[in-house]
Amino acid sequence: MQTYETALEALGEGTRRRIMELLREGPRTVGEIVREVPISQPAVSQHLKVLKRAGLVLDRPVGARRVYQLAPEGLADLQAYLQAFWSQALAGLKEAAERADHGETA
Repeated sequence: MQTYETALEALGEGTRRRIMELLREGPRTVGEIVREVPISQPAVSQHLKVLKRAGLVLDRPVGARRVYQLAPEGLADLQAYLQAFWSQALAGLKEAAERADHGETA
């Protein structure tokens, strides 16, 4: 199981985010991805390797090709981290607003 840090690092690169967006539309082969991004097949394969290592994509063989798709478990782990982060931020904002309503300062 990969950590959310690995996933966030993987998503820190624009091409990898673009690949994730393409895979959000459905499974694709490397060749299909190459047609959508302005980089070479070896570069796409390297980006997919990083995303796979981060637990964000899965691959399976179909004949002589590999088909890539989003990894639900990895995305769920990342979502849980972001949700906790967001919940904490909202709780802090609520607390600050309530203090302001009562004339308190931070």
